[in-house]
Amino acid sequence: MSDSQRFPVAAHALAYLAHKGAYSPADAAASAILAASIPTNPVVVRRVTALLAKAGLIATRPGASGGAWLLHRPEDISLETVLRAVNGCAHLGSPPAGAKGCPVSEHIPRQVAKALTAADQAAGAALSKITIADLLDHDPASLAAFAPHASCPVAA
Repeated sequence: MSDSQRFPVAAHALAYLAHKGAYSPADAAASAILAASIPTNPVVVRRVTALLAKAGLIATRPGASGGAWLLHRPEDISLETVLRAVNGCAHLGSPPAGAKGCPVSEHIPRQVAKALTAADQAAGAALSKITIADLLDHDPASLAAFAPHASCPVAA
């Protein structure tokens, strides 16, 4: 799975668990159920839920009767926390190594890396104001000023 897909899959999985009220092992949602909702492969879901579990956002139980459940209320889980849990960043790329002896190549990669850090920090700051509960709300205040990005497919 590409790095760029971990965050959307993680956010969707957490929102699904919250929607279903999965707060205990008895309410756990199986990876196949989560995968059908996203839609993606259950293996992708298991990889993401492993990262979410490692971050302490969910718990999981393996096996035929296994699944995942939330350890926190959806209003207490920021999207910035989710992004960091799946080792995400703003995904703007990384600067290539510069060519030795070229004054531009020796300088620009460091400056581009700083710019990418600034963008990543800005994304984190914006995502820290949005929660999993907001994703389930039809018109949350945290997202009221935004429309879906033109390059993102949106369900009708």
